[in-house]
Amino acid sequence: MTDAKPPALPERIPAHVAIIMDGNGRWAKARGLPRLAGHRAGVDNLRRVLEAAVEFGIRHLTIYAFSTENWARPPDEVRGLLNILDEVIDRELAQLHKNGVCLRHIGRLERLDPALQEKVQQAVALTRDNTKLVLNIAWNYGGRDEIVHALQQILRQGYAPEAVDEALIARHLFTAGSPDPDLVVRTSGELRTSNFLIWQAAYAEWYVTPTLWPDFGRDDLLAALVEFGRRERRFGGVPDAPG
Repeated sequence: MTDAKPPALPERIPAHVAIIMDGNGRWAKARGLPRLAGHRAGVDNLRRVLEAAVEFGIRHLTIYAFSTENWARPPDEVRGLLNILDEVIDRELAQLHKNGVCLRHIGRLERLDPALQEKVQQAVALTRDNTKLVLNIAWNYGGRDEIVHALQQILRQGYAPEAVDEALIARHLFTAGSPDPDLVVRTSGELRTSNFLIWQAAYAEWYVTPTLWPDFGRDDLLAALVEFGRRERRFGGVPDAPG
């Protein structure tokens, strides 16, 4: 019996894919490993997903790395995640820059150690002009907090109430400069949005897979794109009636 051929890449590729990278802890538990081992495996997996995204022609990729609610996790786990962020910048930045990846941070940096804040800002500045792939890293990010932050900025700038519309709010979101996501992928099978891009993903297509994030690879991303290619996007409207 021959192996089934992988599906062909669909003609319609989403310009922006966002991923809720869920399941690191369960992946580690299934192997008798500490949760941080799962987080490290998840970070290592990101490299192959980035390579696949570039291969498939995705131009913007947003990853949910650490939410505003994740500070409630055990202190050792939070410290470990911060250390992983620090290590990843040191280990991966040069190669990401060489490969034309533009790094952007979305969320608030205020709760990070000043030295780590500066390291993130330097990585963003170094890669600012790269055009192969825009990688938005959502760290200390929450969708509700993002909207609050945008409204605070708008009020500080003195806009009149009648001047506030969707376009103005969008320009003050952390993701300003990136198109809204066409496709949101959630790994591990959970059926919730987890406060992720709740403004931007209002009309995104959602794809949920039971695959845990450390096991989510090129073929899994391709399967998500194939499913996206089958969807009829209506944005609240209806298909054109036949003539």
